[in-house]
Amino acid sequence: MLKKMFQLYDYSIIVAVFLLCSFGLIMVYSSSSIIAVSRYDYQFDHFFVRQRFSFIVASIAFLMTMIVPYRLYFKLFKIIAFGSIGLLIMVFAFGETSQNAQSWLAVGPVQIQPGEFVKIGVIVYLAAIFSKKQNYINDFGTAVLPPLTFTVIIFSLVFFQPDLGTAALIAMIAVVMTLCSGMNMKNVLKLLGLGGLILAILIPFAIKFEVLSDEQLSRFGAAYNPFADPLGDGLQLINSYIAIGSGGVTGLGLGNSIQKSGFLPEAHTDFIMAVISEELGIFGVGFVILLLAFIVLKGFLLARKCDDSFGSLLAIGVSSMISIQAFVNLGALTGILPITGVPLPFVSYGGSSLLALMMSMGILVNISMFVNYRKQKNLQQHEIAA
Repeated sequence: MLKKMFQLYDYSIIVAVFLLCSFGLIMVYSSSSIIAVSRYDYQFDHFFVRQRFSFIVASIAFLMTMIVPYRLYFKLFKIIAFGSIGLLIMVFAFGETSQNAQSWLAVGPVQIQPGEFVKIGVIVYLAAIFSKKQNYINDFGTAVLPPLTFTVIIFSLVFFQPDLGTAALIAMIAVVMTLCSGMNMKNVLKLLGLGGLILAILIPFAIKFEVLSDEQLSRFGAAYNPFADPLGDGLQLINSYIAIGSGGVTGLGLGNSIQKSGFLPEAHTDFIMAVISEELGIFGVGFVILLLAFIVLKGFLLARKCDDSFGSLLAIGVSSMISIQAFVNLGALTGILPITGVPLPFVSYGGSSLLALMMSMGILVNISMFVNYRKQKNLQQHEIAA
């Protein structure tokens, strides 16, 4: 039975994910070695070693979620929902601050970012609640308000850390899953209107009571006019432009980036694609984008093929999370969107992000196994009937 189960997985997704992670390890090493020398007593591989350890842990988590039947999450969705809220409350009570956001929890020597795992919690909850209420999905009071209330609570808890990037991702994932839930457009528009109203209240409140720092607010102006303050708020984006422009078609060669030598802050995290562009040119950028697009497309195709609404919505949630996160990251380093600190999926440095992404991909691969199993079973039944 176990052997048959492993034969039914979609290995093209697994190969794509591990190719991206392996490429990410190489680029983390390349983009962080100089800054690691200056920060950590000439330990040039400091970030690479940490990311490699995260990759090993994330791979184990991937294998575990790949084997666990995805329907189990439907049974546990309430526990997952309350656990997500509890984690975020713990961040407020015991969290540590980094880059003006209290988004981290220390577990011994390890720091984790609960917001990354809460994204999976939101996907599981929305998939479960929407699939459970399919027979009365357009009943605003019983089918629409519960997921709206949960999403608003999660969004607010993350927003006031303040972690604008993760809060925005959660909101956009919720919008995509709502659009795909089977709800009629009237209720969808109601939800979008309520969401817009909540944002219109939260943002002025956050500015008035200085929840958002001046640095965070300045990112919005810097995204669209970085040359107004080229040595301050616009520094990171301008150096991203220089890195992207310097790479051209073929790049300067692996390891030969100039911008990572202290000009581009945090080049190994959310601006790692700028270094990829500088060192490997359009071929390196294309490699990453094509693999990400392949994973996302496979996820949406699985959602379409899955005859179980919960599995279908799970696949949509995971796929939308990866696509939205990639879009926000690439939008920030090209000046289309404000800089929010969102990492590039599977490639950027960051243990919590990598672990959460690999867990979500394990769930997606598990869905692929059940889709292939049902397809095979249906074919056998047709052959018997014939």
